[in-house]
Amino acid sequence: QVRLVESGGGLVQPGGSLRLSCVAFGIISSAYDMGWYRQLPGKGRELVAVISSSGSPNFADSVKGRFTISRDNAKNTVYLQMNSLEPEDAAVYYCNANRPGTVWLYWGQGTQVTVSS
Repeated sequence: QVRLVESGGGLVQPGGSLRLSCVAFGIISSAYDMGWYRQLPGKGRELVAVISSSGSPNFADSVKGRFTISRDNAKNTVYLQMNSLEPEDAAVYYCNANRPGTVWLYWGQGTQVTVSS
């Protein structure tokens, strides 16, 4: 059974930082593009950042220069380091694993990020 388990969300003040982690169970994550998406109530999920199976990152324009994404294949884990957080970054953040060229696509359960003073 495949599971993606996120952690690291919480409440942070504007300008603060959080590090999200996503551990993949049941897959060899090195074969997957791993990404982070976020969703506000009543809205669709939007891409935040993705790191390819070869390690190439891509970011949404809104987070470029503030967020970084990395992966540790030995730990089957992907990280999202979020710096200079803004209230607009508040959302539920979801981890995603997508094996390129296949229909294999998995989601985590989400972790809440709240940015407020």
